[in-house]
Amino acid sequence: MTPELAYFLKINVGIALFYVFYRLFFCKDTFFHWRRSALLCFFGVSLLYPTLNLQEWVRVHEPMVAIANLYATTLLPEVTLETAATPTGINWQEVTARSLEVIYLCGVIFLFIRFIVQLVSIIRLRIQCKVIEIQNVRVHILNKASDPFSFFHWIFIHPESHTEEELAEILTHELTHARQLHSIDAVFSELMCIACWFNPFVWFMKREIRNNLEYMADNHVLQTGYDYKTYQYHLLELAHHKAAATLYNSFNVLPLKNRIKMMNKKRTKKIGRTKYLMFLPLAALLLIVSNIEAVARATKDFAKGMIQTVEEKTERTTDVVQPAVAELARPAIPAATPLQEKKVEYKGVIVDENGKGLANATLGAKIDNNGTLQDLNLPKVKTDANGKFSFTATEGIVGITIKTKNSAAFHNITQQDRLNLKIELRSATAMQKNMEEQEVFDVVEKMPVFPGGQTALMKYIAENLRYPVKAQQTGTQGRVMASFIVEKDGTISNAGIIRSVSPELDAEAIRVISTMPKWTPGMQRGKEVRVRYTVPIAFRLSAPEAEEIKNSKLDEVVVVGYAPESEATTIPEKVLESADEMPKYPGGTRGLMEYLARSIKYPVDAQQSKIQGRVVVQMIVNKDGRVISPKVIQNVSPSLDAEAIRVILGMPCWEPGKNNGEAVAVQYTLPISFKLQ
Repeated sequence: MTPELAYFLKINVGIALFYVFYRLFFCKDTFFHWRRSALLCFFGVSLLYPTLNLQEWVRVHEPMVAIANLYATTLLPEVTLETAATPTGINWQEVTARSLEVIYLCGVIFLFIRFIVQLVSIIRLRIQCKVIEIQNVRVHILNKASDPFSFFHWIFIHPESHTEEELAEILTHELTHARQLHSIDAVFSELMCIACWFNPFVWFMKREIRNNLEYMADNHVLQTGYDYKTYQYHLLELAHHKAAATLYNSFNVLPLKNRIKMMNKKRTKKIGRTKYLMFLPLAALLLIVSNIEAVARATKDFAKGMIQTVEEKTERTTDVVQPAVAELARPAIPAATPLQEKKVEYKGVIVDENGKGLANATLGAKIDNNGTLQDLNLPKVKTDANGKFSFTATEGIVGITIKTKNSAAFHNITQQDRLNLKIELRSATAMQKNMEEQEVFDVVEKMPVFPGGQTALMKYIAENLRYPVKAQQTGTQGRVMASFIVEKDGTISNAGIIRSVSPELDAEAIRVISTMPKWTPGMQRGKEVRVRYTVPIAFRLSAPEAEEIKNSKLDEVVVVGYAPESEATTIPEKVLESADEMPKYPGGTRGLMEYLARSIKYPVDAQQSKIQGRVVVQMIVNKDGRVISPKVIQNVSPSLDAEAIRVILGMPCWEPGKNNGEAVAVQYTLPISFKLQ
């Protein structure tokens, strides 16, 4: 289901629930102004609640929970790469969906045209009617007998059809509509009916809005001092007239029975207004239900996320903190335990995270005595002004303890490096900063976004992926799960495979991911962070497999591969290793070099890993000059190999090789060098 469809369905569910809620609690009271506000809020909340994402709030107030596998296999659309296949039948599900879409759009268009016609007719009537003042009220005089009505501040009436007393009541009624801007409610409800015309509850809600507006105007007329019975008789006299159009506010709006009953109804006690507060928990319940998946997942994984977070932080600080803490738990070793007495020298330097020597750091030592660490009683040894130290102690020391004014640490050493020790002692702030910089999130408040969004990502992968010829020839297919990290600056790094199919398909997936442009980085608590992203890419060859994917729950992008389909791309039976005239690229060697320089995109993962070298590709230039069957005979890395194959397959036709004046297929070897500046 697309996000747009889900949003639309949630709106209609909200309208239905609010209408039932209104009929149960509000429809019989006499708080007309409160009812007006509630009815408009029902529509407004129905439009807004699907856009409120409770999951963002949940993520801010709870530990991060790793759901990368769920995100990759359930939430992400799947990119499917397959060769072209002939459709095997009619997709009735798609036909039904398209038919319903057409029916819905036809209904919207019809109702919108009707709305425009009514609006134009009112404007035209406003232009044609004569304007006069009656009882100090500016009105537009209708040319023939018709029901009085108003639209915003325009009041239309046919004076000859009414007595002076009737005119006074009518003007008071219509002025109430005009001054309280009841036409806004009428137009808004009409637009909601156009958008959700198939939902009966939206029409019921519109009827309640229109009736309540009439109750408000009737109530104001009676509060002004007009007689109840006389006013009601005047309404009954207009009952035989044709009902007014739905867009404007008419003095005679049926059914009159409800209006008269409401006028005679005993006023509701003021304490009854408190029931309108029940609207707030209902709106909150809708919001929770709309985000039930996020709430359930966060509740279920709260404890798990807390444990994972603590474990991760513990692992990151093991080198500095854990050994020291572990020593506190070990029992003291009796002083009588014999120690090795051979004395040796220990030398080194202690620096901070910036490489600056730490002066006056106090040193201690620990020795392994039958599997248990024991403190050595050394004289006070401190570093000099440059952080250097030197002392003589028993041979066999396995670790040095370092204490400064604000920190303590433990550093493992071996006998091989005891004369050239370099110990880096980081502050707690530096360690925390380093952890934050190196930490990779699986889920963040604001996930990374490919330029143009999810649809653009799928399109990019579909347009750039190529089904390797070797994989097609061997019938290799399957789903490759590719993972990568979106860095703080939006670049792609650490592209890798977490579910492999074959070297050819894996390399193609990594190649495309490595050449992606910069993303909008992920955000956590207002800061850019590193985020791991997973994309499933399915390589399919046969039509049945493609049909199976179409019926799956995941969205997919189908891309046509480049498998050999004609004699022009089929490997010839006779391929020469040399010919009288060797194949020639259009423009010669210089043209070939320009093409390679222009077409090659250095994979991002290779750049970041500083991988470079020469990929040697062997290919065939057939009789037509087409380049076919490229294969790597000297590889460097999967991403560089795949990029070399991609560039070669995109070459234009060459001038074919010739033997005795006839075009022949010739095997050609081409080295492609990847170098970092």
